[in-house]
Amino acid sequence: MAAPQSPVGSRRRLGAELRRLRLKTGLTLDDVAERMTCSTSKISRLETGKGVPKIPDVRELMRIYGVASDTERDMLVRLVHDGRGQGWWESYVEGVQPERFVMDSPGRYAALETEATTVRAFEVSWLHGLLQSPEYARVLLEAVLADDHDAGEIDRLVEMRVRRQQALADREPPLRLDVVLDEAVLARTVALPGIGREALQFVLDLSARPNIVVRVLPFGAGLHRSQAGSFVVLEYPVEVGADVVYIEGHAGETYLEGDSDVDLYKDVLNDASARALDPGASRELIRRYQDTRSPGKARL
Repeated sequence: MAAPQSPVGSRRRLGAELRRLRLKTGLTLDDVAERMTCSTSKISRLETGKGVPKIPDVRELMRIYGVASDTERDMLVRLVHDGRGQGWWESYVEGVQPERFVMDSPGRYAALETEATTVRAFEVSWLHGLLQSPEYARVLLEAVLADDHDAGEIDRLVEMRVRRQQALADREPPLRLDVVLDEAVLARTVALPGIGREALQFVLDLSARPNIVVRVLPFGAGLHRSQAGSFVVLEYPVEVGADVVYIEGHAGETYLEGDSDVDLYKDVLNDASARALDPGASRELIRRYQDTRSPGKARL
C-alpha cells in the first residue's frame, strides 16, 4: 500500500511551494499581503500549511509570482483540491470533544503523522501510541479522558490508534519508528493488572520489525535533560515541509516547527538515545519486567 495522502500533507506541500515561489521573487510576506489586500497572517498560514487553501487565492498568488508553466500551475491547483479533502481519521474523531491534556484537536496529530516518514520519540510516562496494544490504549484513555468522554468516544479513539499502527506494516515504504522509553514506563506498564505483561509483549513483537527501534533508558543512566518531559519528532520529505516537534502537556498540545526548536529537541533525543541500552539489551530488559512480579528487581 502506498503512503497515504492527507489534506494536511497536501497543505504543507502547497505551502512549501508557495514559500519557494515567494522567495524566488524576492517578495516579503508583507509585500504579498499588500498586493493580495489581505493580512500577512493569511499568507503565513498558507505557507505553513495551517490555512485551508482556496483556488482564487492560489491563482492570485501564481499571478503575483509569475508562474507561467502549465505543469506547475496544474500541480498547485491539484494540491489546493487535495488540501480541502477529508482525512482517514475524521470518521473516528467526529463529535469527540477536545481535551486540553492529550488532544486539543483529536485528529491534528494523526494528520501530521500520516505524512511523516519517521516518528522519533522519548516517553517518560507511558508507551507511545504506536506501541500501545488496544487493551493498554483503552486503559490509558479511560484514565485521562473518562471524566469528559463516554464509552463510545473512547472506543473510537482506541480504534484510531489501531488504525495509525497500520502504517508500520501496510504502508510502502512502512513508517519508521524510533522510540526511547524511560525505564519508568516499563515499571508502570507491568504493574497494570491483567494487561501489563501483554502490553509489553506487544512492544516486543513490534520491536522485532526492521523499521521499528525501541530503546530503554535505564534508571542507572541517572539524571538527564530528556527527563523534562515526553515529546515526538515527526520527520518529513523535503517536498512536504519542515520537521515538527509535538509535545503533550496539561495546558494542551504544542507543535514546534522553527528550525532552532526542532534542532534542540533532536539534540535532546540523540542524547537520550546515546544513554539508552541498545535495542537487544532493551528487549532483554523488557522481558525481565514481563517475567517478574517485583519490577524493581528487573533492572540490568
